[in-house]
Amino acid sequence: MEALEPEPAEVLFERRGRLGVITLNRPRAVNALTANMAAAMLDQLTAWADDDGVAAVLVQGAGGRGLCAGGDIVAIYRDIPDGGGATADFWAVEYRLNALIASYPKPYVAFMDGLVLGGGVGISAHGSVRVVTERTRTGMPETTIGFAPDVGGTLLLSRSPGETGTHAALTGEHLSGADAVYLGLADHFVPSGRMAALAAALETEEPGTAVERFADAAPPSVLAARREWIDACYSSDDAEEIVGRLHLAGGEAGDAARTIQTKSPTAVKVTLASLRRARDLSLEETLEQEYRVGLRFLAGHDFREGIRAQVVDKDRNPHWRPASLAEVGPGDVAAFFAPLGERELKLAKEQDHV
Repeated sequence: MEALEPEPAEVLFERRGRLGVITLNRPRAVNALTANMAAAMLDQLTAWADDDGVAAVLVQGAGGRGLCAGGDIVAIYRDIPDGGGATADFWAVEYRLNALIASYPKPYVAFMDGLVLGGGVGISAHGSVRVVTERTRTGMPETTIGFAPDVGGTLLLSRSPGETGTHAALTGEHLSGADAVYLGLADHFVPSGRMAALAAALETEEPGTAVERFADAAPPSVLAARREWIDACYSSDDAEEIVGRLHLAGGEAGDAARTIQTKSPTAVKVTLASLRRARDLSLEETLEQEYRVGLRFLAGHDFREGIRAQVVDKDRNPHWRPASLAEVGPGDVAAFFAPLGERELKLAKEQDHV
C-alpha cells in the first residue's frame, strides 16, 4: 500500500536570524483563517514574546494571492445548524490573538500584499508595522454575507478620517493599499517587487529602518478624494437617512446607496451601531462587543443565508429577513448588544492581569 503524503501545516513558523516568521499556508483558500491556525499563532506569538532570540515577527501569506482572505466562512456555514459552538470557540481564540497582536511587545510586521479581508485585517492591521503594496485589496466585506465587521475592525474603521470608515464598513467595498494607509489600516507602501528583499532585510535590521528603505509614498487615495460627499452623507446615525442622502447626492454617492441596499438590512444597521459604539471603547472592549454581536448573528437568519449566496451556492441572490432597512427596528438592533451573561468574552479583565 502506497504511503500517503502528510498534509502540509496550515500555518508555518520559522526563525530567520532574529526574525520570527509566520506564514499562513492555505494558498488554495487564499490562506483563509481556521480555528487551528488562530490557536497555533496565539501559542507561537506568546512563546516568541518572551524569547530573547526573537527581535521581531513577520506575518505573510503563501501562494502569492494574498495574506488572508478572511475567516473560514464555509466552516461557519456548516457549524451554524449545530448551534455555532465551534465558531464561538474559534472567535474567542481569534479575538485573543487580535488583542495580543495589538499589544505585542516586539515589532510585528504584517505583509498586507494581495487579498487581506475580514479576519486577515485582524491579524495585520493591529500590528505595529503594516505594509501594503499596489496589489493590496483589503476591507471588511461582512455586510455582504449578513454579518458585521469583527476582529476589532469596528474600532479601526470608527477611527478613520471623517466618515470614510463608515462608508467602507457599510458598503463592504475592497480597498486599495493607498486607501488602507489613508483609513489607518496600514502604515507603509512598498512595491510588491521589493517585498522579498524587505523580508530578507528584516532578518538583520530593525523593522522601522528596513521598511523606510524600501517604501515609496503611497499613491493618492480614492476615498480621500471622495471625502466631501462621504462626510456629508454618512454623518447620520440612522441608516435610512444615510441611504437617502447618498441617493440625493447622486453619482458615486448614489452608487454607494445602491450597494448598501443589496446588503443585509440587519447587518447594515448593526454595523452602523457597532461603529458608533466603538468610538468610546478600547480594543479589548470592542472585541467583547463584537463577540456579543457575532453570537447573535449566529443565531439569526441572514449570516448563513449570506454565506450560502456568496460562497456555497454562489447565486449572489441572498434572501434577507427582514428584507428592508425600515423593517429593522431600534429594538432589533439593541438586542445584538445585550450582555451574554456567562458566555461573555472577558478580554479587558484578562489584559488587566497581564
